[in-house]
Amino acid sequence: MNEKQMARMSTGKGFIAALDQSGGSTPKALAQYGVPETAYSNEDEMYALIHEARSRIITSPVFDSKRIIGAILFENTLDREIEGVPSAKYLWETKNIVPILKIDKGLAEKKDDAQLMKDIPGLDELLARAKAQGVYGTKERSVIYAANPASIKAVVDQQFELAERVLAAGLVPIVEPEVNIDAPDKAEAEALLKAEILAHLDQLDGKKVALKLTIPDVDNFYRELIEHPAVARVVALSGGYPRDEANDRLSRNNGLIASFSRALLDGLTASQSDEDFNSTLDATIEGIYQASLT
Repeated sequence: MNEKQMARMSTGKGFIAALDQSGGSTPKALAQYGVPETAYSNEDEMYALIHEARSRIITSPVFDSKRIIGAILFENTLDREIEGVPSAKYLWETKNIVPILKIDKGLAEKKDDAQLMKDIPGLDELLARAKAQGVYGTKERSVIYAANPASIKAVVDQQFELAERVLAAGLVPIVEPEVNIDAPDKAEAEALLKAEILAHLDQLDGKKVALKLTIPDVDNFYRELIEHPAVARVVALSGGYPRDEANDRLSRNNGLIASFSRALLDGLTASQSDEDFNSTLDATIEGIYQASLT
């Protein structure tokens, strides 16, 4: 494990940029960026375009390690280059930004108020490849829609089962059991989730994981997790909240930092001049950074 990366992730000031849209979410991300589906005719062309957009963000002078600790990539980005350098290597060696890899293959069908992760074929090979390319850790997402104790337990059990495999490969897992922001009993679901996570953390036997969670309804509700010795960092997803609201909610939670995706990319378009693009990105990064400092 890279100790410098671990130190950056554990104590660095700033936030985690989530640049890991993949599969079914890529057309939506491209459309947000001003690239219609008519601009590509197959998956290869689609992924080339999203990589071009991601590269424009990562190579921007305002995308810097003073405010950004790490960046989450998806597998297709890992396999490509930025300015002639493998993506993960470029992030770490050129930008001093910690590379993280999304490893889940999407969500299974919704059942009993939750969506578990799909199976991940070829996981061991993917983890070995990530490790060889200098990746710090992984991210894996499932979703909770209501305060259903059995379903929340199933989500957390699956997350930590996968986390153990990631840890065994020498990487740090970012466990992401998202609570949907429209859950009718969101605060109750978060209470059940915290209890399940704590039970698993206490069994890690000296190993560390990171957590990516929905910003809680009760301010500082996750303080116990943030301060837990088995937790490297707790980061928050924007979850569909508008960026200003997400920043405001985040700023009220001490020690919780952002790992925003949609909220980070909002306002960026392919047609912008570099000056406008960088100016928009800079303002967005600064707002998220300030909300992550509390």
